[in-house]
Amino acid sequence: MTETSEPTGIPTPLRPVAPPSADARRDASERQKTLTKPAGSLGRIEDLGEWIAACQDASPPRPLTRPRVVVFAGDHGVAAHGVSAYPAEVTGQMVANFLAGGAAVNALSAVAGASVRVVDISVDSETDPSVSAHKVRRSSGSIDREDALTSDDVLAAIDAGRAIADEEVDSGADLLIAGDMGIGNTTPATALIATLTDTEPVAAVGRGTGVDDAGWMRKTAAIRDAMRRARPVVKDPVALLRVAGGADIAAMAGFVAQAAHRRTPVILDGLVVTAAALVAEESARGAREWWVAGHRSTEPAHSIALRHLRIEPLLELDMRLGEGSGALVALPMIHAAIATLSQMSTFADAGVSTEAASED
Repeated sequence: MTETSEPTGIPTPLRPVAPPSADARRDASERQKTLTKPAGSLGRIEDLGEWIAACQDASPPRPLTRPRVVVFAGDHGVAAHGVSAYPAEVTGQMVANFLAGGAAVNALSAVAGASVRVVDISVDSETDPSVSAHKVRRSSGSIDREDALTSDDVLAAIDAGRAIADEEVDSGADLLIAGDMGIGNTTPATALIATLTDTEPVAAVGRGTGVDDAGWMRKTAAIRDAMRRARPVVKDPVALLRVAGGADIAAMAGFVAQAAHRRTPVILDGLVVTAAALVAEESARGAREWWVAGHRSTEPAHSIALRHLRIEPLLELDMRLGEGSGALVALPMIHAAIATLSQMSTFADAGVSTEAASED
């Protein structure tokens, strides 16, 4: 088995992030008290409204006009070792399906009022030129026995994610969702989460695409071996992505961190995106203030990562698809939070009494 190298000392491209506006959050909280409803009666919808107001630095917040999903596609060498219920060729085939409009992310984005972009970061096949401008390589290495990436590759992948975030914000995106597509990608995602949270593999490993018991054992062994290789670089987020991540996950880390730097809110999706976010937060401290979690997937490692990030998911629907699907199902909650905070009448405007009823 190939041993991993020591930390490289390469300066991290992921920098600490300034927080959303505390003044706008406070103003939104005060406005909530004036609206025609009992205090706190909209529950977490009120919290979401205050969060999006802080992200926009505007109270009341503005309606979203261009929510955008970016699906990051990439293959992983570990998929060749029986950790997934599907063959690696499915990644490239699904990229074509996204482009044809036939995937769950396409259907859900239409309902939620978002648009979809697909990017090939490391698919192990040729894809349409329209999605491969940021391609780093063909497949990442098999993390149980070799580094996922070279030092140059990991920096290129993070830079690709940052560039994609810049492209989207510069073209008008006012909320971003990262989605994932890659057979075998829950294996490196789980390895990253378990390594950063010091969790035993058996407590973190899920079924991914639906592997049987034998597949689960192979997956657990691969993650155990990857964690052993990653242990020397656990304090170096970029090196950790190089050793035990993958180009697509590194690109997602750059994407969600850069969105925060660009003061653009993000809805995190499931296990793979949250693994990328967990690594990003290790260097881009404060980025998590710009994120909400759309849902909690059935993957054990996803709950572990959310607890570590101290982010409570909006929904629990037993989803485990990826693609940004869980985040898209949660997106209407953001629309609702904005609408109630910005469109409801105040007690004064509506002529509704604020006096509590007295008892006889």
